[in-house]
Amino acid sequence: MSIVLAIISIGVLIILHELGHFFLAKKFGVKVEEFGIGMPPRVLGKKWGETIYSVNALPIGGFVRMEGEEKRSEGPRSFSTKPLWQRFFIVAGGVLVFWIIAALIFAVLGTTVGIPMAVDDEKAEGMTNSPVQIIGVAPDSPADVAGIQLGDKILEMNQQTVSTIQEVQDFTLMHKGEEILLTLKRGNELVNAKLAARSDPPSGQGAMGVALARTALIKYPWYEGPFQGVILTGRMTFTIVRTLGGLLIDLVNGRGLPPGVQLSGPVGVVNILGNSAVLGIPSFLSFVAILSIYLAIFNTLPIPALDGGRMFFILLEGLRRKPLSEKLEQRLILISFAMLIPLILWVTVNDITRIF
Repeated sequence: MSIVLAIISIGVLIILHELGHFFLAKKFGVKVEEFGIGMPPRVLGKKWGETIYSVNALPIGGFVRMEGEEKRSEGPRSFSTKPLWQRFFIVAGGVLVFWIIAALIFAVLGTTVGIPMAVDDEKAEGMTNSPVQIIGVAPDSPADVAGIQLGDKILEMNQQTVSTIQEVQDFTLMHKGEEILLTLKRGNELVNAKLAARSDPPSGQGAMGVALARTALIKYPWYEGPFQGVILTGRMTFTIVRTLGGLLIDLVNGRGLPPGVQLSGPVGVVNILGNSAVLGIPSFLSFVAILSIYLAIFNTLPIPALDGGRMFFILLEGLRRKPLSEKLEQRLILISFAMLIPLILWVTVNDITRIF
């Protein structure tokens, strides 16, 4: 069910993104010829009014095909004859939707159940809703063999109460090579699990083979919710851009990706979303919001096949006082597609190999 929920959520994000283009195109009087989920070839299609609504074979996004967008035309409802600012907003509309979705999710969570946020032991002092939680289990590790699951909360170790990550780490360090009895809270149930803490664990896994976090639910008054949602979306956007920029600099300088950092494609994202659902609805919705921010940032990149590339072409046209030649623009889009699709396939194969 968590995987199904993840797939549906990604589908909803794509549909809402394309609706951003769709409604702005309609608002500015552009004829929308097709509203498509996925990329061609077409699997299903139905024409309502002047627009074909389709589901396509390649599950890598969607599109809104407008008159005069792919091949320029001089009709009164052609995309290519509309003013620059209208064309820019039509293209940017889908990207803005991603940020709006993230801000709305954070606003709703912040004024209801709370936004899950990782806190360190010092900040969590005095909080009653921030137990030590397992957010990762290494394959074939002692924790995996013992049946420990994502989302389990550690309450006791050998009947000794633990409430901080440091306490769990210190206890494990003191009992390397020994059997440890964990008392866990799984949902509304208490579960016991025995495992042998490894004396010489693989790099990055630890003696038990788990990743730990303390997550507190942060709430706001109802009147602060929308403002805090926007602020948090902005902060996360800045953090993600800064992090991605640092990774890019490392790659350019030949240092490669840091340990534990991996590229993920559609399969990997679905897997992460599914895992977040196990941690509870607040965690799942928070990850959907973060994913929406990632999609917004990705779509603003000046790659011709993406919205960012289209926006770049429009800005360039404004600076040059004339558009790029239609043939050059189409050639750049095709080249970028030809580069993106193999990359997506390569990342997808890596995801499948790693997960399964």
